[in-house]
Amino acid sequence: MPPSESRSTFSESNAHPALRRLRNLSHVLDNAISIPGLNYRVGLDPLIGLLPGGGDLMAGLISIYVVAEAARMGVPAATLGRMGLNILTEVLVGAVPMLGDLFDVIWKANARNVDLLERHLRHPLPSRRADKLFAIVLIAGLLIVVLGAATLSLLFVRWLLQL
Repeated sequence: MPPSESRSTFSESNAHPALRRLRNLSHVLDNAISIPGLNYRVGLDPLIGLLPGGGDLMAGLISIYVVAEAARMGVPAATLGRMGLNILTEVLVGAVPMLGDLFDVIWKANARNVDLLERHLRHPLPSRRADKLFAIVLIAGLLIVVLGAATLSLLFVRWLLQL
């Protein structure tokens, strides 16, 4: 299911402040710019990703922030895992020069993750201690992957420049 572009399940007036922040962040990163004639929106995420290493690192850290906020709001491990997979997909495919940036235009991990958070808030499940431990391990693992992907991207650019 593609991420929503303008659909909102909660009104802005009664939404949790963190959810409002995440919606705004997701919009800027994934849907802020309308492409004339195509009825499609893109955000700054693919543009940020054009910066070798640093762009992927910045975009990845912002995506991890979304997961950290969701964990703080009590999202269960199963949903956090899906959010993590969205980020891993974006980071790993995004590490491929040019192809990854095109993929970012379509995948929109942040919008997907905010949609998952909103679904949880509509039908909340109680959080368990294991969910909190899973969130810590997930966030640490995502940080390692994002840092690794950014490092590989920089090494690849360095290699290209030496040719």
